[in-house]
Amino acid sequence: MVTRHRRKQSARKQPPKPSTPPVATPPPIVPITPNTPYATCSERLTAFGGLLALVKFLDLIGFASLFAAHYVAPKRQTKLGHYGMVAGILMLLFIGFQRLGHFAYLRHDPMLCGILRVAVVPAVSTFWRYLQAMGLVQSQSLLRLGAAARRTVGTLLGYQPTTVRVNIDTTVSTVYGAIEGARKGHNPKHRGKKGLRPVLCFLAETREYLCGTQRRGETMRNEEVARQIRQFRRLLPACVKHVLACGDGEFIGWESVQACQDEGFAFIFGNKRCAPPFPERGWDRHGAYEYNECAYQPSGGERPCRFVVVRIRQEPAGERQLPLLDSEHYVYRVFVTNRTARPHRVIEEYDQRAAAENLIGEAQREGILAIPSKKFAAHAAFFQIVMLAFNLWRWMKLVAGHAERAAQAGKVDEALRIEMPDHTIRIARLKLLFVAAKIVTHGNRDEVRYSLHEERAAGLVDFLAYLDRRREELRAAA
Repeated sequence: MVTRHRRKQSARKQPPKPSTPPVATPPPIVPITPNTPYATCSERLTAFGGLLALVKFLDLIGFASLFAAHYVAPKRQTKLGHYGMVAGILMLLFIGFQRLGHFAYLRHDPMLCGILRVAVVPAVSTFWRYLQAMGLVQSQSLLRLGAAARRTVGTLLGYQPTTVRVNIDTTVSTVYGAIEGARKGHNPKHRGKKGLRPVLCFLAETREYLCGTQRRGETMRNEEVARQIRQFRRLLPACVKHVLACGDGEFIGWESVQACQDEGFAFIFGNKRCAPPFPERGWDRHGAYEYNECAYQPSGGERPCRFVVVRIRQEPAGERQLPLLDSEHYVYRVFVTNRTARPHRVIEEYDQRAAAENLIGEAQREGILAIPSKKFAAHAAFFQIVMLAFNLWRWMKLVAGHAERAAQAGKVDEALRIEMPDHTIRIARLKLLFVAAKIVTHGNRDEVRYSLHEERAAGLVDFLAYLDRRREELRAAA
């Protein structure tokens, strides 16, 4: 007969049962009817709880020190300081507002006021006057600031590419009124209207903005294209050894070709100005299309260039008269390049440039079409601030993707709940920024608290914890 003492000992020797995770109870149903009472509260609430992640990310990459090292301040002095003014405009664009007048809706937001260390955000005219004081010098300094931040993010994530692809394209911003630099040019949506024509260069691998500028509303000259291409090397990380530049027919010209050759870049440009003579017996069929190539020295060129072409047969649809020549049955696409691959490989590589159209559409929604002033120099500076905010979203998505991969590899303890990297900026705002939060003071410390009943709060808390961990690692390494 087992005694009570032995029964106690045998019970102690049994391994403990694994603890089951608590089951999340659904929130209670709170009916909202027309008779539901309402009142006000004294707590500080914000709809932009995700701005805390941006603040931690900026501290992680040392944005304030990079700003002090690269930004060239204008003559105008403000109480917020130059960093506070530029950071305020960046926050406005990061949230999703495109015009400085929208600061009127954010002046009393506790999260934005806490970031800028003010009781109330300054009036809209304060930011507008500061933007008026900015010019082309500040525009170039913001480009250098973005390049420095790009290198820091690449080092932080261990991303050191040796080959990159740069897609170049332009867009049209229709303007109304007396705007400096407005010209009548190619404007397919508003024909005959004046506009500005900014140029943008994107990195295809990370979908981020590399460089560009606000321009007058006319077709881009070859000298301007060459000037943009010669900027690539100093704005890219030092690890990049090979660059492929791709552009449509607007960018072809001997100046742009020579700039790529001088910099050691590969290039593929669409052709709309030259008429190279392709040999009739040189057509090679690959799939449904035919390809050809030739060496041709265009007018004004110093040496022959390689031209490749694809022709696509178009069957006549109900035409009564037959074409005079058989070549009229085809549609031709001609490109100039220094790539040595087969013509169909070169054209397949060029066709990947179509992704730049989506990035330009996304940049348009972020604010590059906004006209904050009549001064062209102020437009140029505002354009670079918009694209810097665009890149901040890109870099945060890259860091969030790195956190997600770390969670999949079991390197972090939190569950895999960060799901942002594969979406556009508009969707990323819904997932990471527009999360309601409450700012409270507890134990002489200000805290930001999120609701347990908010599905997006779990992923945001994971991301904040990951940023804190990386910040601590950098401090320990320093």
